[in-house]
Amino acid sequence: MKIRINEEERDVPEGASVADIVATLSLNPKFIAVEVNLELIPRAEHGSHKLSDGDQLEVVTLVGGG
Repeated sequence: MKIRINEEERDVPEGASVADIVATLSLNPKFIAVEVNLELIPRAEHGSHKLSDGDQLEVVTLVGGG
């Protein structure tokens, strides 16, 4: 199925979860926020939130500092 991640179209397996996608991006899930179709997905739900064809993800990396 096709989804968009940060405006880039990608092919992902059917039934992929947000956690599956985060793992493929080699990002530490502790330091990111993920929206699916403009809805923030809590980190605790990344593994259970299944994606659908045409979903749009925004993955934002959190950066500390002052």
